[in-house]
Amino acid sequence: MQESRARRLVETLRARNVFAHLKLPSAGRSGYAVRVVLPDGREALWGDDGSAALKAQVMRDGVLVGFVDSIPGSEDFTDEQAVEAIATADYDRPIGRSEPPPVHRPVPPPPAPSLTQRFRGLRG
Repeated sequence: MQESRARRLVETLRARNVFAHLKLPSAGRSGYAVRVVLPDGREALWGDDGSAALKAQVMRDGVLVGFVDSIPGSEDFTDEQAVEAIATADYDRPIGRSEPPPVHRPVPPPPAPSLTQRFRGLRG
């Protein structure tokens, strides 16, 4: 994300009472990011990966705990649309999973009756 756009987004988010900050480029990265501090101590980093699409990594103490998946069409969002997406994102619904989804296996049929059960009625 370009510095000028990141600064505009942060300023507008703050006007909406969103606890947002400008994140400077880290080592090996060329773009700026918007850091949103969440009430429970997590933070969301928007634009930190350098892609044009709007998406975020949700971190707690430097560990990835979830993410907001790429928003379709966000490459062409205006600043107002980007601010709305960031301000209204559902940070409590992580997309990534820490365990695989359950595997649905077919239920086997009940066992066949034993020979004793089959021939019980044949005694005269």
